Amino acid sequence: MANKQRILIVDDDNNIAELISLYMTKECFETRIVGDGESALTEVDSFEPNLILLDLMLPGIDGYQVCREVRAKSSIPIIMLSAKGEVFDKVLGLELGADDYMEKPFDSKELVARVKAVLRRYKPVVAAPVASDDVKGVDYPDLSINLTNYSVIYMGNSIDMPPKELELLYFLASSPNHVFTREQLLDQIWGYEYIGDTRTVDVHIKRLREKVKDHDAWRISTIWGVGYKFEVKA
Repeated sequence: MANKQRILIVDDDNNIAELISLYMTKECFETRIVGDGESALTEVDSFEPNLILLDLMLPGIDGYQVCREVRAKSSIPIIMLSAKGEVFDKVLGLELGADDYMEKPFDSKELVARVKAVLRRYKPVVAAPVASDDVKGVDYPDLSINLTNYSVIYMGNSIDMPPKELELLYFLASSPNHVFTREQLLDQIWGYEYIGDTRTVDVHIKRLREKVKDHDAWRISTIWGVGYKFEVKA
């Protein structure tokens, strides 16, 4: 039997945490519960979860800081859970590297669906040799994107990117000068099952631009009112 996927539940409300654990256990996940940020960071190393359900309002280190510290060393999927429903809070969570954001109170079936969708999309990097014919990649001046081993080389340096950022960059760069709407990018990168809005695309584009600056030969262009394209100059 395959090993169960592990979910780390970080919430200082034990009643909510136990309820989430019950939902996840019924879906054959292995769970572990912690109630504060410091314990969460410890368990990331010892429990090695496949996904983290992260409350934002935690004693000591809050959820935003936990997300920052996890992202500094890992691309483990993170779904933030919070009573904060303002756009600012959602965008901040996504900018820090969360894969999804759910408002409390939430529906148990929706939570399970989002967990499964995020886990399906997540592809951890596995170092393994591949035949050259099997490599999926695109190359431009000072930019090489390899989807086979999930690597990006920019200006001669390896750039660390979470999987969805890299997939978004690869998808755009694979169709130079083709304009994609935000909805099309959501469908292609996050999947039609993704329960979110188009601001997710904008946040990921912003993060890509911070890591991969405009080049004389190419750039990620915004087509106002439509979407984005990977513009290649003739």
